[in-house]
This record gives sequence, structure tokens and C-alpha cells, in this order.
Amino acid sequence: MLLAACLRAPVTSVGPLLERVGEDTGLGATALGLLGSLPVIGFGVGSALVHRPAMRFGLERVLAFALVALAGAVVLRSVPVVGALWVGTAVIGIASAAGNVLAPAVIKRDHPGRIAFVTACFTAVMTTTAATASGLAVPVSDAWGGGWRLPLGALAVAVLPVALLWVVRAVRTPRPAQEHPPAGLPAAGPRSVTMWRSPSAWVVSAFMGLQSASFFTLSTWLPTVETSLGVDPRAAGWHLFVLQLVGMLAGLLVATLMRGRTDLRALGVVISLCIVVAMGGLLLAPQAAVAWVGLAAVGTGSSLVLALSLLGLRTAHSRHTAQLSSMAQTIGYAIAACGPLLAGWVGGTFSWSLVLVVVAGFGVAQLVVVLGAARPGLILSR
Repeated sequence: MLLAACLRAPVTSVGPLLERVGEDTGLGATALGLLGSLPVIGFGVGSALVHRPAMRFGLERVLAFALVALAGAVVLRSVPVVGALWVGTAVIGIASAAGNVLAPAVIKRDHPGRIAFVTACFTAVMTTTAATASGLAVPVSDAWGGGWRLPLGALAVAVLPVALLWVVRAVRTPRPAQEHPPAGLPAAGPRSVTMWRSPSAWVVSAFMGLQSASFFTLSTWLPTVETSLGVDPRAAGWHLFVLQLVGMLAGLLVATLMRGRTDLRALGVVISLCIVVAMGGLLLAPQAAVAWVGLAAVGTGSSLVLALSLLGLRTAHSRHTAQLSSMAQTIGYAIAACGPLLAGWVGGTFSWSLVLVVVAGFGVAQLVVVLGAARPGLILSR
């Protein structure tokens, strides 16, 4: 849960301050879109790299190292030095990827009978801290003269103690824990599953990417889009808080609905539709923005819990979970990185309201893909 508290806040706190970053640095809409996509690109790069070190050195050691790097990157991003904003933002994405990828494996290893529930609690903490960070970003910035560096750099105060706790845990865990397979399942060998050759793994990866694309596009550009539609900028910042807080509550609810179910396709279709309908509502009736943002939150929050839960529910062993998680998040965040970048180009070139059409398109694609991702059955060797 402490790990979860560190993974999203450094990313989501940027959205409400993005215009101020642009004014201070001279970056245009496309460059700011790239800046918003950079952590997601880092997620994809880090996801591809983290699996083998975790299997060699253990989950705890890799997570501890990543959290220390995350704390340093948060500080670096706010230093007024040429290139520090870009390098710090990229490292934030790469370091956060370790938590994104390995948390499902930790949950699978330590709580195999309560995967959906523990995943929902994990995402609840992650989204609550992310929502708080985004909601406070503008007020803290205003209190310090409208600057953006202090509100973003101050997050290191929260990350560093958690990093130190994981360092202690890593020191006390000298080698990777040995896993005993569940009754009735074969022992897990290092080559027993090749996820990259599994069509089912590719579908799960696509679902991961599409739900991430919707979330990161909204978390980056929702305040800008709403402001263009006439919403007060301060209110728009708090709407981002609503997006994440309601998403957290929806994630807890969907975990309850998942309990005892093996076929999650119908549930996946409903939560995907929530995103599509919410984007249409924001476009056609922006005066009811809070309601539409709340509905979008139900879709994005539930989709995240479903995506992370599928990593454990569709694999037999925690090492398989780590393999699938690494693949799904490598591919998924490659897809997701296109979201803020595409939205920045569309909004800056045409109209910010068209960003809502882009997110609706992600929702429609997610609706189709979930029919394969959430079907019953384990992803076995090919």
C-alpha cells in the first residue's frame, strides 16, 4: 500500500499545472503533450527491463532501488537546469514501471486467494494519493506565487520515507522467496510460459494499453479541455480529483462484483461503455461536467482494477504473473503513450473538444478488446 501511494502522484500532479509549465518554459501544446506522454513511455521502457532483474535479485530489492530512483527523479524534475525537466520526467516513468509491473506479482505471491480485493485496495491507495496530488497542485502553486516547481518537487518528501522502508525490507530479504504452485497445477519452470507467443497475452496487453491511454489522456488534458469549454480552471483541477477519487471507489466496487466470477466479459463491456458515454456527455453538455467526469471515473477506475487483476487471474504462478505483467505493461504503455501526445496535437491544431472524441475512440476499442481479455481460462505455454 505504501508502494501504491508513490506510483501515480508524481505523474498526475502535472496535468493541472501543465499550462503554467508551458508559460514558464515556452513549450507549445505538442511539446507539452510529449511531456505528458514521457512518463508513460518510461512505463513501457521500464516494464520491458524489470522482469529479469526481479527474478534474479528478488522483487523487494528491485522495488527498493526503483523507489530511491523515483525520489531522486522527482527532485531532479523541478531543478531549474536545462534538460532536468525532461530527464527527471523520463526517470519517473521508468522507476514507476517497477511498481506497476511487480506489484501484481507480489499480490499473486502473497495473496493468491484475494487477488481482485488486494488489487482494488492497491489501486485505491494509488488513485487516492494521485487525486490528492492533482487536486492540491494548483492551490499549492497559487500559495507560492503561481510557480510549478515547488508543488512538483515537494512530492519527494512523501516518496523518500517509503523508499527507505523498502530498502530495509530488501536488506531483510536476502534472496527471492520460493513459490509453491497451487494444488493441481504443474511446477513453474523458467521456460514453461512464453507470453510473447500467446494470442491471449497480446489481447490482455491491448486492454491494458487502451485503458491506460484513456486515463493518462484525461489526467494530462482534462483541465485544459474543460477550460476551453468554459469551466473555471480551479474547478477543472478539482474535477481531476473527482476523476481519481470516484475511480478509486468504483475500483473497490468492481472488485466485489468480480468475486467468484471467471467470465468477466460482460463487466468489461459495461465499464468500457461508461468511458464512451461520459466523453459524449462532456462534449454535448459541458455544464454538467462533474457528472460526466464521475461517470468517466467509474469507467477508468474499474478498468484499471480489471486490467491489473487479469494479470494474476489469468496466470498460474507469480513468476508467470510477472512475465505477463512485464509484457502487458510494455505493450500497454507503448499504446498509452500515444494518448496524451495525440490529444495534444489534436487539441493544439484543431479544437480541444476533439480530445474527448479521441478518448471515446479509446473506449470503443477497449470495449472490443475486453471480450478476449476477460474471458475465462489461464494463459498457458504455447
